Amino acid sequence: MARERVVLVGVALPSVPLNRVEEHLDELAALVDTAGGTVVLRVAQDRDRLDPATCIGKGKVEELAQRCKEDALDLVVFDDDLTPAQARNLEKALGTRITDRTGVILDIFARRARTREAMTQVELAQYTYLLPRLTRAWTHLSRQAGGIGTRGVGETQLETDRRVIRTRIRHLKGELERIASHRRTQRRRRRRSLEAALVGYTNVGKSSLMNRLASADVVVENRLFSTLDTTYRSLHLEGFTQEILLSDTVGLVRKLPHHLVASFRSTLEQAAQADLLLHVVDVSHPSFEEQARTALSVLADLNLGEIPTLTLFNKTDRAPRPVLERAASLFPDSIPVSALTGEGLEELKARMARAFTEILGGAVLLIPHEAWPGAQAALASARILRTTYRPEGVQVTVQASEGDLKALQAALGADVSRV
Repeated sequence: MARERVVLVGVALPSVPLNRVEEHLDELAALVDTAGGTVVLRVAQDRDRLDPATCIGKGKVEELAQRCKEDALDLVVFDDDLTPAQARNLEKALGTRITDRTGVILDIFARRARTREAMTQVELAQYTYLLPRLTRAWTHLSRQAGGIGTRGVGETQLETDRRVIRTRIRHLKGELERIASHRRTQRRRRRRSLEAALVGYTNVGKSSLMNRLASADVVVENRLFSTLDTTYRSLHLEGFTQEILLSDTVGLVRKLPHHLVASFRSTLEQAAQADLLLHVVDVSHPSFEEQARTALSVLADLNLGEIPTLTLFNKTDRAPRPVLERAASLFPDSIPVSALTGEGLEELKARMARAFTEILGGAVLLIPHEAWPGAQAALASARILRTTYRPEGVQVTVQASEGDLKALQAALGADVSRV
C-alpha cells in the first residue's frame, strides 16, 4: 500500500521556543514514519497563543491549504492536540484529512497490539478519543480504508453512535478489569520471584537491554513503540538463589494524553508490582534530559515514585565524552551501559544484586576461606540469598533480622565481617 504524504504542523509559544518545537516535530516525524506515512513538509509558526478556531493563524491556514493542493498531500498532522472544533474547521479550510499527535500514537498502538489486553486497551483509547469528535466527517483509525485516518461516522447517526460508543467503553473497562484481576491472580502465584521492570521513554533500548541481560529473543526495531505488550524473562544474577523476573514495558512519550495513559494504565501498572525499576535513558539522544523528565513525570502520575529505581544511561557507545560527563553530573548514581557492546552490564547486575539485598532486608557476610567448612552448619538455618566466591573469602548474602544476624555472626566467629 502506498505511503501517505503528510505535512507536520507545530506552534511555538512563549513557553515553548521554536528550537524545542523543531525537536518535537522530529519525534512526530518518527511517529508518522512508524504509522506508515512519509513527511513531505514541516510547518512551524510563532504565536502568542493557540488560535481557538484553527490552532494556527488565518494566513498560515490559507498558505497551508495552497500547499496541500499543490503537493497533493493526504494528511495534516498537528503536534498539539486539536479540539473537535479546531479539527472540523481545519478539515474544511484545508480540504484534506486532519489528525494530531494523539491520533498518530493511537494508530501505531492499533498496529502493534498483539495480546487481548493490548487490543482491548487500544480499542478503549480509540473510542475515548473518538467520542467528542463524532461531529467530524471522518473517524480516526478506522481500519477498513487502511489510512492513518479515514472516513466513517455520519452526522445522521450521531446520537445513536454516541450511545453505542459509551456502552462499548463501559464494556471495555469491565473487560480490562477482568484481565487485571486474572493477572493479579497470576502475580500472587509467582510472588516468590523478585521482579525488575525496564521503564523509560520509547525507543531508548529497553528491549535490547532485556535481550542482553536475560539472553532473551525480544523483537527489537528502531521504531517508536516497538514494544506494546509487557514481556517477562528470567534473569540470572551470580549467586542469587531467588528467581528474578525482568519485564519490558511499553515506552513513554512526551505529550501523552491522560486518557491514553488511563487506557494503558493496566499495562503500565505492571511496573507498580515490580520490586525494582530500571529507568533507561538514551544518553545519545539530543533531548535525553527532557525524555528522562517526561518518563519520570509519567511514572510519578502512576504513583511509582516510591519504588527503588536505578537509572541506566544506555547507548554510551554513541555519546561523546562531554555528554556522558554531563549526564553523570545530573544523575550521580546512574549506571552507564551499552546494550550493543555490553559495556557496564556487569556493574548493573552488581547494583541490582545490592538493591535486591536491601529490598529483602538482607546483609552481606564475608567468611574467610579457612572458616567456610565450619560456617556452613551455622548457615543451615539462615535464608541464603546469594553466595559468591571471592579471593578474600566467601561472600554470603543472608536474609535475617538484626538480632538473628548478631547471633549468626557470634556462631560463625569473630573473624566473620559484615560487608
